[in-house]
Amino acid sequence: MTFLKTLWRWAGLTALAFSLAACSLLGTQPDQGKSGDNLDKLYADARDDLNTGSFDRAIKTLERIEARATGTVMGQQALLDMAYAQWRMGERTSSLATLERFIKMHPSSPAFDYALYLKGLVNFNDNLGLLGNLARQSPAERDQRASRDAYQAFSQLVAQFPNSKYTPEAQVRMDYIVNALANYEVHVARYYLRRGAYLAAANRARQAVTEFERSPAAEEALAIMMQSYDRLELKDLRDASERVLRRNFPQSRFLQVGESPVPVGRSWWKFW
Repeated sequence: MTFLKTLWRWAGLTALAFSLAACSLLGTQPDQGKSGDNLDKLYADARDDLNTGSFDRAIKTLERIEARATGTVMGQQALLDMAYAQWRMGERTSSLATLERFIKMHPSSPAFDYALYLKGLVNFNDNLGLLGNLARQSPAERDQRASRDAYQAFSQLVAQFPNSKYTPEAQVRMDYIVNALANYEVHVARYYLRRGAYLAAANRARQAVTEFERSPAAEEALAIMMQSYDRLELKDLRDASERVLRRNFPQSRFLQVGESPVPVGRSWWKFW
């Protein structure tokens, strides 16, 4: 499956993710008297707004609930719902700040796994559009921090909560992020190679191979290293890159005469 097809697949999953709502912590609560009844009514109103897409109004109600019920189960629920609503409103920074507050205040919460999952999801979907539009923007203008932050959140979820219902999807998304980041690094290396910045191309390609050696993108990264070192007249490094490419990708198209990751004039290398 090509990288582009994979992106379309994830776009579909992203659309499904938009139907998520924060996991319920509330359950059946004891009678809380008049104040509790008021909070229950406020929370019911907030949930109705969430379900109908009135996220701005839901956030305002949830802020009132959280202020009055800080530290309680309902306060925790309000924070999670607020983070979700902020994400749906496109307020990524606010959503992540709310989640960080939840994670700091409630490390023992039964919904801690969901908080990590949502944190990963917010970062993952924020950067998906960027990864899907590599050709429309200079690589120097993009920051992959969001993808790396998503990976970190999913990784923590998998490590701390191997039996969580969110763990299987987190693992799949982690694999996707690794491949996406590897493709990004190769894209940047190709960008430099096309502009004749051979040392920068070689360094970026080497970074891709070092960090993501098991990714399919490592094949082109090695080819870019070969081509860059050839242009820099660094024969030993060029030959070392060729040996690694032959060992790991013996059927690589880049081992064919005249095949190059980026056409840069005359044939860049011929294999005997």
